[in-house]
Amino acid sequence: MADGPMMCDLATGVCGPGDEDMMQEVDLNPSEKKITLYYATDPICSHCWALEPVLNRFVEQYGQYVDVRIMMGGLLASWQGFTDGANGIQKPSDVAGHWREVGEHSRMPIDGSVWHTDPILSSYPPSRVFKIIQHTHKGKEEEFLRRAREEVFVFNRNIGDEHVLMDIVNQLGLDGKQIVEEASQQSAQDLLEEDFEMVARLGVRGFPSIVMVNEENKGIKVVGARSLDTYVQALQQITAREATPRAIPSLSNKLKETHMLFSKEIEVMYDLEQHAVEAFITSELAPNTYETQQILGELYVVQR
Repeated sequence: MADGPMMCDLATGVCGPGDEDMMQEVDLNPSEKKITLYYATDPICSHCWALEPVLNRFVEQYGQYVDVRIMMGGLLASWQGFTDGANGIQKPSDVAGHWREVGEHSRMPIDGSVWHTDPILSSYPPSRVFKIIQHTHKGKEEEFLRRAREEVFVFNRNIGDEHVLMDIVNQLGLDGKQIVEEASQQSAQDLLEEDFEMVARLGVRGFPSIVMVNEENKGIKVVGARSLDTYVQALQQITAREATPRAIPSLSNKLKETHMLFSKEIEVMYDLEQHAVEAFITSELAPNTYETQQILGELYVVQR
C-alpha cells in the first residue's frame, strides 16, 4: 500500500494515492452576487399599475439577478392639506380624470369613478395590511398588492375600507379579519414608517421608482414607468457581468400564478400585437380552464 492519503479521483475514476493538499479552504457562498432592487410604490399609484406589464416581464426574465424588495411610499396620508398641483388634484373627485387618462394611455384598465362614489381617504390602510402580510406571511404580500390594485383600479372598490381589505386578504387564503385588525395597531404603522425611512434614504420623491443597488452600495435610480430596455440597461450598468434573460413561462403557468391577466400584460410578456392576443390565448390554454371577458374596452383572461 502506498504511503499518504488514498482517494478515488472523481474525474478519472482511478483510486490511489492522493496529491491534493491535506486541508483546503472551501467557500460555499454562491458566486452569483445579486443586485438589490428596491421598488418604491403605493397601492393607489396609477402609474405603478401602468408599469405592471413591463415590471413583470423584467422580473420573469432577469429575476435571477435581483432580490426584489417592495417598499411602501405613503402616497396619501389623508386629504387634509393634500394637493397635487402638477395634476390639478386638490380633492378626491379630481383624481378620477387623472386615473382615466393613465388607464387610456397605458391600456391597463382604470375606471376611476370610485373617487366619486366611495373615495379613498388614505392609502395607509392597504399599505399597513401589505406590511403585516409581508411580516407574517412572507411570499403572500405581492399577491395581496396585485389583488388590491385589481379591485381599486378595475373593479372600483375602496381599498381603504376595512371590509374590502378583509375580503381581499380572505381571497389569499388568510384570515382577513385578524390581519386587518393587526394592521390597525401601532406596530403596523411602525413597520410602514421603516419603509418610509428607507424610501427617503434612497432619494425617492415619486412613484413608481426603482433603485438597483450592488454589493458596494452603488445604485441606479429609475423614476416613473419606463420601457423594458430601460430596466435592462440599468441592470447591465450596475452589474459586472452580462445579464442573460431567462425563458418566459407559458401562458398557462403565468395565469396560475396571477389568476387574471389583461391584454396589455400578455402583449408585453409575449411580444404580441393587440389583435393577436385572443387567438394566442385560445392556442395556449386548454378549453374549460379559462374565460375571457371585456372591461373598459380591454380584453382580460381569468382562470376557472
